[in-house]
Amino acid sequence: MSSHKHVVHEQEIPWNEVTHGPKVSYRRKQLGAAAKGRKLGCSLMELPPGRFAFPRHFHTANEEAYYVLSGTGRLRLGEDTVAVKAGDYVALPAGPESAHQLVNDGTETLRYLAFSTMVEPDITVCPDSKKVVLFAGAAPGGDKAARTLSAILPLSSEVDYWSGEER
Repeated sequence: MSSHKHVVHEQEIPWNEVTHGPKVSYRRKQLGAAAKGRKLGCSLMELPPGRFAFPRHFHTANEEAYYVLSGTGRLRLGEDTVAVKAGDYVALPAGPESAHQLVNDGTETLRYLAFSTMVEPDITVCPDSKKVVLFAGAAPGGDKAARTLSAILPLSSEVDYWSGEER
């Protein structure tokens, strides 16, 4: 056990395992949350070969970064595709030019650290699936119980500002 609430040891944190369909599968340890971080998130991520963790997306409020610990992958970043390997650090500033998706195209598990500022509210845009994700009360990856708004909508769902209002 750690001697302070802001110090955690990775091996003491359980894995959260996620699988969705044939291509999405990952293991995640939320190190930042476990250490009671408030404005900076950090997760240890593992992607099996042939899998990805999240759809291609960008944030409007949060900056992310990846540091590859082991394995290899293919990073879709903006309009480019870039090979990544152990020792690579990737900065992902907020905005559409940083739309990204990391895919394990290697033969071994891709292990990396994923960092994120924990700003809320945040709007996340998924350009390939044409969705928008809205978070308020807690940032993406933050405390779900603290959320006051969490919605995933098609980008095309737009209504008139006054629709449904009494006039």
